[in-house]
Amino acid sequence: MFVIDKEKNKIDKIQSKTFHELGFKEREHLQEWIAKNPECLDEEFLIIQKEFDGFNDTNERLDLLALDKSGAIVVIENKLDDTGKDVVWQALKYVSYCSTLSKQQIIDIFQTYLDKHGKGEKAVDKLVEYFDDKPLEEIELNMHDQRMILVAGYFRKEVTSTAMWMLNHGISVQCFKATPYQYGVELLLDIEQIIPVKEAAEYLIKMADKAKEAQAVKENSKGIEVLRKKYWTELLEKFNGVSKQFQNVNPSVDHWLSSGSGVSGIPFSFVITKNYVGVDLSINRGDKETNERIFDKLYSSKKELEKDFGHELKWEKLDEKKSCRVSYRMENVDITDCENWEKFKEFQCDAMVRFDKTMRQAVSKAVKEII
Repeated sequence: MFVIDKEKNKIDKIQSKTFHELGFKEREHLQEWIAKNPECLDEEFLIIQKEFDGFNDTNERLDLLALDKSGAIVVIENKLDDTGKDVVWQALKYVSYCSTLSKQQIIDIFQTYLDKHGKGEKAVDKLVEYFDDKPLEEIELNMHDQRMILVAGYFRKEVTSTAMWMLNHGISVQCFKATPYQYGVELLLDIEQIIPVKEAAEYLIKMADKAKEAQAVKENSKGIEVLRKKYWTELLEKFNGVSKQFQNVNPSVDHWLSSGSGVSGIPFSFVITKNYVGVDLSINRGDKETNERIFDKLYSSKKELEKDFGHELKWEKLDEKKSCRVSYRMENVDITDCENWEKFKEFQCDAMVRFDKTMRQAVSKAVKEII
């Protein structure tokens, strides 16, 4: 690694170091860095525990336990300047231990972690946020093969050859080389994925996505996603007869359908879950401060807006999230209650027409005054 000297038009080499030379330790430093910023592993992980030792009949403990966006368990093992020869076997044991974890056990493990290291957050709320507001009952945890990630300054040949063999046999493993650098008083860290190499990783991801897509098609012959797509198809057919607002929107398997409000980042949405049906206005213009200012501006006209709409609305600033939300809902209903679908559709169609009429100009005006 080199630093560019623009004035002298040259490059100066940055000296690579070992973690031991710089006085860094595995658990106190490298593990904490990854726990606080898992994006350094080129992916958005949710850390749910560290130094986890909740295994039956063994006192062993893994370094970091995480979830990926598919809900798969990810075991992250960290070594400093040398992996040692047993790191793969160690990670394999931990993955096998974690393979039996149930959804509730994972939630409990995460809550224990938050109680110790968090700021009073609830595991369920953090999970829903991580999985893009998907209802908890629809979030699948540990339903896919578990993954292993190994991080170290140096990988022995027996480790890399074993990792390559595992990849060739469909076992998910990644190796990241972590190298500290010193340039004057500055300390830098480079974390590079070496197995699989980037080109191969992209190919493997595409193949994995193709397999998931095939599995999803297979599973869509039944279940809530099929119900939801059928419901959206019927709702859109009904709503498009009274409004053009959603005429370019196609039915999906998600629990929401969105259409623009005329202001970027503030869509109107139909929502249906196993708990409620309704209409939402999501405020997600980018930064939390801007979203809250727009929300506050709308909220200052709460009485007038609710009078115009004809009912009280649900106003949610969502302090734990970046976005804010205004909604109108029919609570305690279930999408699987097909006999009442017509009632749900009538409720949402009527609500969306009035919601759009009430909120569209108010949103445009609030944004112009804030931005």
